[in-house]
Amino acid sequence: MKATQKNFASMAQRAVRECRTFYFCGPDEAGASDAAARIAELLGDAERIEFSGAELKRDPVRLADEARSVSLFGDQRQIHVRCNGDEAYDAIEALLASPVEGWPVLIVATGASDKSRLAKLLGDRGDAMVTMFHPPDLKSVAHAVRDMADAAGVKINGDLADRIARAAALDTRMARSEIEKLALYLDASPQAPRSADAHAFDAIGATNEDDSFMPLVNVVLGGEVGRLSGELARMRETAINPVGLLLAFERRTAQLAQLAGRMGRRSDIGAFLDQERVFFRDKADIANQLRRWRGARLARLVDRLVMLHRNLLADSRNGELLLAQGLAEITRAAAR
Repeated sequence: MKATQKNFASMAQRAVRECRTFYFCGPDEAGASDAAARIAELLGDAERIEFSGAELKRDPVRLADEARSVSLFGDQRQIHVRCNGDEAYDAIEALLASPVEGWPVLIVATGASDKSRLAKLLGDRGDAMVTMFHPPDLKSVAHAVRDMADAAGVKINGDLADRIARAAALDTRMARSEIEKLALYLDASPQAPRSADAHAFDAIGATNEDDSFMPLVNVVLGGEVGRLSGELARMRETAINPVGLLLAFERRTAQLAQLAGRMGRRSDIGAFLDQERVFFRDKADIANQLRRWRGARLARLVDRLVMLHRNLLADSRNGELLLAQGLAEITRAAAR
């Protein structure tokens, strides 16, 4: 069965009853990961088995074997797969060919869409669910933040929800972490709700990790070759997480793709960004980046980031070096 970003929540209960394979994809990795977490929650307590796409690509039959295996202690199991593109295609094909119904398999595919080979393999099956997630806007994330807060017993108003959404760079995983910290600070629970305000948010020391990411993101995508070495040195000195940094690049690139699609052939970027209500602190950087990354160039940037993400996951020990080399290439391309 196919679900959309809008109707996933209403279809989740039915999917858990009818499906054994769940495939979540699209440019919003946070949304796909949240969906997988929701399905895992609905499936109930279980032992969690995890595979990377690279592992399954090397050994495609391993997934089917694990799905048919029995826990020594009789526990329920869930199998979680995090892959890039169609890395796990052969493994999923082998799983579906198995005549024995196995444990549920939840797949989060980075750099894939509902037009991928895997999505087409699963989309028409009644025992599988396929959902694609697009980057959210501020309004939808703020709404999700309020839902998270209500569930945690934290009462917040719209302004604070917007602030938390911005602080999390529209990443619902980061936003959930901030709500959990607020609930702990206020000693809030669903049974004993508490009200939160801006002072409480400041008190928990909530920091926007993107504050450390965005200077480097803007230098690279803005083609500022002269500033790159200093930013790369800061990356090493402050031990910025390479995968976290790359996710910040992917979020900004997804934002540029959305804006470029809506902008079309209009030439006045400033007026367009005003109309789109882009956050004023980001406006100058985004305008600069839109001038450099449009059409085929933007598509190549997306492909390059996907490849870089795949390389980082395959060789995490050299992640910092791989990322620095990749970012240098992108900066030079932006400068041209």
